[in-house]
Amino acid sequence: MKVLVVGGGGREHALVWKLQQSPQVEQVFCAPGNPGMKGVTAVPVADLDELADFASREGIELTMVGPEAPLCAGIVDIFRAKGLRIVGPNQVAAQLEGSKSYAKDFMARHGLPTAACGVFTAAEPALAYLREQGAPIVVKADGLAAGKGVIVATTLAEAEEAVRDCFSGRFGDAGARVVIEECLFGEEASILALTDGKTIVPLASSQDHKRLGDGDTGPNTGGMGAYSPAPVVTEALWETVNREVLGRFLAGCQADGLDFHGVIYAGIMVTENGPKVLEFNVRFGDPETQAVLMRLDSDLAEALVATADGCLDQVQLVWSAEPAVCVVMASGGYPESYAKGLPITGIDEAEANGAVVFHAGTKLVDGQLVNNGGRVLGVTARGTDLRAAVDRAYQAVACISWQDVQYRHDIAHRAFGRQ
Repeated sequence: MKVLVVGGGGREHALVWKLQQSPQVEQVFCAPGNPGMKGVTAVPVADLDELADFASREGIELTMVGPEAPLCAGIVDIFRAKGLRIVGPNQVAAQLEGSKSYAKDFMARHGLPTAACGVFTAAEPALAYLREQGAPIVVKADGLAAGKGVIVATTLAEAEEAVRDCFSGRFGDAGARVVIEECLFGEEASILALTDGKTIVPLASSQDHKRLGDGDTGPNTGGMGAYSPAPVVTEALWETVNREVLGRFLAGCQADGLDFHGVIYAGIMVTENGPKVLEFNVRFGDPETQAVLMRLDSDLAEALVATADGCLDQVQLVWSAEPAVCVVMASGGYPESYAKGLPITGIDEAEANGAVVFHAGTKLVDGQLVNNGGRVLGVTARGTDLRAAVDRAYQAVACISWQDVQYRHDIAHRAFGRQ
């Protein structure tokens, strides 16, 4: 089977790495791919119609979409119109990530637990609402903002600045509508699941680290690391999540007639009043995927084909008991401005120490690997227990360097706090 993965970041590198392990997969293509992907045919095509034409000509039998942007742009509709098998929601269902207000309406209609909110299309009513509610409070750009459109404001002044930033164009069209939510307190968890529209199958739990700095300080980022499983997701919590989040999500999709054959990611806050949904993503998370797939012992290609074909009830996922940890190494200055083109060394040594280094923002320049993005590498390792996995990942991180590299030193700290 020929497989196409759409995207070129760390999540897509992890998908490629896992798909290559399947006996069903003969060849993997990636559009556009990245320098870390070995044995992959790069496809330098960005236009979705041209990519669908390429998949038809090449005889691609399965396409897996990594990022949210092509899903929200309708790649699934385009591929399906050509009779191509693809994993992901169609353009209408992709609004569950593409519009936070659409997602909040969906949750309200179908009884999913979530934070109270207000939705605004102009600054003055939003600012008046803020002053009524007070801080702490959460301000979200409604549309896609590469993981940077969510501001957890601890003061009213910070919240007002966030609202003005949204409406002044800082996040482009994504900020033309703003969602203002109550600030939930507790511990976060990432719940990913496959669904074919009839069956929903949860993946292993994980926890992302959104803040830039140790101790969950600094600005929000696209994610500075992740680990799986997340101890906060106990058996009792799984039961609640399956019933009140995943079950109601699937029933809601069916009631609304949404065409969803793909991955749903529910960002959960575990509060004293139970789990509440912070957001939906309609694809694999990044960097959660790197940690979660490191623990998947069954065939990913088989599960994705079943997801696309509507026979997910015939698939049994098998997970390793060994925890996995992903540490993101980022460019100095991220998530704001940063220098590119800085030489990276030590990846071979890191992988010789038992880690897998997933590339997220790298480039080859005259044969030299350099940084080419904010999040550059996801150094991922498994271990007999969480401490062993963390130690192995950080031993590998210590092998890698480039000018002004930054990373968190406390990935999985909440799990150790629970112990």
